[in-house]
Amino acid sequence: MRRVLFITTKNLDYIRNVQEIQYLREDSRNEVDVIGLMSKVYVFRILYVWLRLLFTRFRRYEIVFAGFAPQLFLPIYNKRIKRAGCRIAEDFFISLYDTFCLDRKKFGIDSMMGNILHRLDEKTIECADRIICDTKEHGKFFVDEFEADPSKIKVSYIKADKSIYYPGVAGSESDIRQKVFEELFPDVSYDKNKTIVLYFGTGLPLQGTDVVLDAMNEIMEDRLYTCVFVGHLKGNSLSKLREGAGILHRDWLSQHDLARLIDISDICLAGHFNHRIDKALRTIPGKAFIYEAMDKPMILGDNPANREYFKESNRAGFVKMGDSHALAQGIRDLAVSATLNKSL
Repeated sequence: MRRVLFITTKNLDYIRNVQEIQYLREDSRNEVDVIGLMSKVYVFRILYVWLRLLFTRFRRYEIVFAGFAPQLFLPIYNKRIKRAGCRIAEDFFISLYDTFCLDRKKFGIDSMMGNILHRLDEKTIECADRIICDTKEHGKFFVDEFEADPSKIKVSYIKADKSIYYPGVAGSESDIRQKVFEELFPDVSYDKNKTIVLYFGTGLPLQGTDVVLDAMNEIMEDRLYTCVFVGHLKGNSLSKLREGAGILHRDWLSQHDLARLIDISDICLAGHFNHRIDKALRTIPGKAFIYEAMDKPMILGDNPANREYFKESNRAGFVKMGDSHALAQGIRDLAVSATLNKSL
């Protein structure tokens, strides 16, 4: 029996953790121990991991799998792990330098903090015998930016939780669309003749929510669509919503309700749609895998990462990133395609 230690600072129910632990346990040769915590407070989770690792006998394990954000603990314990003879695999899902300097622009690339984050990413990559990333494009970026060894990189795509997201989750009653719609939007009249267009997101800059809202505002003028936006909005994005011609908005939905809303929607917007952030070109949005699992027609930003996994079809359309008019036209085209498919 091969003993494996899985470590993560993210909540244990985070989909990436669930998938990786399941993958490790599916191998009958592995006996898997897990160090992680369920807590809403990130600091508590990090402290818990540090304390547990302080008293961990690494010689008991052959493999240490560093899950989400290995930068937060792996460089600290790397020497102890290596002295114990363990091989190290890490999920380099997020580069701290890329996230805070290139994506969110919290620090300059040449600032002291930028240099620290860059070196921390480099050091973490140097620790690993195997580097897991979410797309081939991210793997290329890690090689170019942090001199990662290409032979150590393996791509593991995100998967949807199919116990939550699956076709027909809303129910099979003939009027289920109306029932779910009126439950989630009790103050809005349901119109069965309109195509429901859905977007949900966390509002990160690379998602391009302004592009989504502009496109929704444009197609609402056709009076053929019901547009639904799920996610927190502020500033300029919130003003676009207020100026919009009746875009429906919810700040938050439980996963169960979100799955039901996706199930009754006709077209789902995946993204990413921001063309100014390079990370958006290297990332496949997690929601795209949810839409795929639920067999929903979707629109993706036309970028190398999306193209490496998805193929253009009558269920998946690609549009130019950063172009709300292209997105609006993509919605119209996919709506026609979806209508034709229903009639066949």
